[in-house]
Amino acid sequence: MGSFEADPRLVEDSYPVTELPLCQLRLMDDARFPWLVLIPRRPGVSELFELDPTDQQQLWHEATRVGESLLRLCQGDKLNVASLGNMVAQLHVHVVVRHRGDAAWPGPVWGHGKAEPYDLDALAAMRDHLLARISNLDLG
Repeated sequence: MGSFEADPRLVEDSYPVTELPLCQLRLMDDARFPWLVLIPRRPGVSELFELDPTDQQQLWHEATRVGESLLRLCQGDKLNVASLGNMVAQLHVHVVVRHRGDAAWPGPVWGHGKAEPYDLDALAAMRDHLLARISNLDLG
């Protein structure tokens, strides 16, 4: 296996937030939805079963803890956690907070309308809020 690099499509559509014990955490550039992506730093992995059992458990732990924190931060109605991989084969997990009445409710956020990019101030504020919350989590 080579060194880890996030798929260019994920990098293009998101902003880095921080490095978790297993995953690179990124914020999707769509201000309509509080939406994070966790990318396990394991080269060549496209399926959950390709992770060893310890990494599988760690990925779920990181996704659920970060998701709970995001849900509370954004006062959402529902948390969606999914790993699709139809467009980007590299294993990654989407964590999306949903609000009743949001632009895509009750359907999926994928492919709904046109993304509304964050402006720099909103991006910085969201990243700061996320980092403050995540720094208090036990992710080890």
